Amino acid sequence: MKLLALMKKEFVRFFSDPKLLINMLLPGILIYIIYSLMGNLIWQDAKEYKFVVAQTNAPEQIVAMTTAAVSGNGWSIEFQSGVQDAKERVEKGELTAYVVFPEVFEEKIGEYDAESGTPAPQVELYYRSADEESMSFFTLFTAVLDGYEHGKSNKFDVNAGGEKYDFSEETNVFATTMGRMLPFIVVALVFSSCMGVTLESVAGEKERGTLATVLVTSVRRSHVALGKVVPLSCVAAIGALSSFLGVVLSLPKLAGMAVGDLVASYGFTSYLLLFLLIMSVIPLIVAAIAALSTYAKSVKEASAYTSIVMIVAMVLSIAAAVVQSIGSWTVVVPILNAVVAMQGVLTLNISVWQSLVSVGLNLVYAVLLVLLIAKMLSSERIMFGK
Repeated sequence: MKLLALMKKEFVRFFSDPKLLINMLLPGILIYIIYSLMGNLIWQDAKEYKFVVAQTNAPEQIVAMTTAAVSGNGWSIEFQSGVQDAKERVEKGELTAYVVFPEVFEEKIGEYDAESGTPAPQVELYYRSADEESMSFFTLFTAVLDGYEHGKSNKFDVNAGGEKYDFSEETNVFATTMGRMLPFIVVALVFSSCMGVTLESVAGEKERGTLATVLVTSVRRSHVALGKVVPLSCVAAIGALSSFLGVVLSLPKLAGMAVGDLVASYGFTSYLLLFLLIMSVIPLIVAAIAALSTYAKSVKEASAYTSIVMIVAMVLSIAAAVVQSIGSWTVVVPILNAVVAMQGVLTLNISVWQSLVSVGLNLVYAVLLVLLIAKMLSSERIMFGK
C-alpha cells in the first residue's frame, strides 16, 4: 500500500500540473507540424515552366537535346533566332535566357586540340540567377552541354538500354535512410522526455527536505525507488511516444511518400519490436537519471552528471548509425543494443532474438539501477552528507 501511495504521489504531481503535461505533448506536435511543412515545401507540385530562349548559331543537335530534356521535366520551350537586343530583354525578364554559339560551332570543336594551348570554343549563356525559371533553364542547359561534350568522345554507354537497372524499390531506399537516422532521433527524444520529468525527482526533494520526511518512516527504500522510477517512466513514455509519433507520421512527407505506403512496408512484428525496444529504453534512462539525481547534492549537480550520460548515449547512437555491421556484441551494451536493434527493424533486416534480448537486458539493467537507488537511499552519507 505504501508503494502505491508513493506512486500515486508522483502521478498526482505530474497530472495536477497542466504545464508539465503540455510540455510532454507539445514537442511531438511541433515536430509533426514542422517536418510536415518542410516535406510539403520540398515535394510541392512541380511548376510548369515555359521557357522562351533567344539563340544564335545553336546547332540542331543541341536544340533537339534541350527540347527533349525540357519535355522530360514536363515543361515547354520556344527557341527564337534573330532577336534584337536579346541581352537587354533577358535582363528585363522578357526572355528566359539568351544562348550564343560561335559560328560553325561543331566544326570548331571537331578541330579543337586541347594540347594546343589555344582557347576552346566558348558558348555564352545569359540568364538571371535570381529568377527561378531562368535559373532552372541555366541548370538544365548546362547539363545538356555537358552531355553533348561528353558524347563527342564517347566510347561506351552505361545503362543505355530500356531495362530496369536499379532493383531497389522506393520503400527500400526510404527504409535504409529511416533506419539510420530515426534511432538516433528516438534516443534523443526519449532522453529529453526522461530528463524533463526525472532530473528534479530526487535531488529536488533532497534540497527541499521533503525526501527526508519519507525516509524517516518505515517505508522500504526499494519501494521509494520504485515509487520514483515506475510513475516517472510512465510519464516519460507519454512525451517520448508523442515525439516519436510526430517523427514517424511526418517522415513520409519528408520523403514524398504516403503514410499508407510506409505502413505497408512493415509488418505487425516490426511495429511490436519497435514498440518494445522504445519501452525498454525509457525505464532504463529514467532509472539512470534517478540514480544520478539520488547521488547528487543538488539539481544543478544532477544536471551536470546527466549531461555527461546524455553525451555518451548520443555518441553511441551516432556510432551505430555510421559504423556498418557493428556486430551482435552490442546486445549487451545498454541503449546501444536498442539502437542497433531498431536499425535492423527499420531497414527490414529484423533480428528477433537480438531485439528481444536487448529488451530483456535493458529491463534487467533498469532493475539493477533501482536496487542501486535503494542502496543509496539507505546511505546517510549520500542522503544527508554524514
